[in-house]
Amino acid sequence: MNIKIKTFQELELEELYKILQLRSEVFVVEQDCVYQDIDGKDSKAIHVMGFEGDELVAYTRCFKPGYYFEEASIGRVIVKSNFRKYGFGHDILKASIDLIKNQYQTKNIKLSAQKYLIKFYETHGFIQLGEGYLEDGIPHIAMIKGS
Repeated sequence: MNIKIKTFQELELEELYKILQLRSEVFVVEQDCVYQDIDGKDSKAIHVMGFEGDELVAYTRCFKPGYYFEEASIGRVIVKSNFRKYGFGHDILKASIDLIKNQYQTKNIKLSAQKYLIKFYETHGFIQLGEGYLEDGIPHIAMIKGS
């Protein structure tokens, strides 16, 4: 998988289209969740994209500390369904963690995890915070990674 990292302003129109298409494919259609994906926050994010050839197969968006949470944050963690068996989720998350460490000089990262992915995030050093909650009708839990 080839990873590209870009600010919103650096994204090519076709890359933005592929990002929105993948997010809709998984979060809206596959997970049967009607929610406002285009939330006005993409312009403040750094976008981490994983490509196989010209196909976008994995993605996250990262935020500096204080924008989304007090800590830096990673969101919209996604891998296209037919590519999940290759470990691309681990690759894209590691690239996102490294980006935050290097770009913002912090190891403190918070995210809102879908509960079924707790063990996945724990393998990357995240720990659960507080009680679970529903976000757009899907069980989530806050998780944090520190130094």
